[in-house]
Amino acid sequence: MIRPALPYLLVAVLAGLGVYGILARRHAVLVLIGVELLLGAAGLLLVTVAQTGAAGDPGAQVLTLFVITIAAAEVVVALAVLLALFRARGHVDLHAPLEQRHTPGAAEVER
Repeated sequence: MIRPALPYLLVAVLAGLGVYGILARRHAVLVLIGVELLLGAAGLLLVTVAQTGAAGDPGAQVLTLFVITIAAAEVVVALAVLLALFRARGHVDLHAPLEQRHTPGAAEVER
């Protein structure tokens, strides 16, 4: 049986770093890392609660495996979107204003 204080402390540190990464960062990849830290904290919390509880139900471990699977798929999709954003804008700064694409007006089309 593990002592629950250390895993709970680690969950709190991971969740705090994840929230800081999401709220304070401007770079999209660092925000994505913050989301992954939060998902890791949630998985660790689920496994810790299941191990320290007296029920012995493996539901938390199964749910954690689903969270890991969904997180892997989320990373793939998010990195694909960020790559497309980088190719279009040249940067992935989330606080930068969006550039307006130039659409030709009626006078330019007739030329």
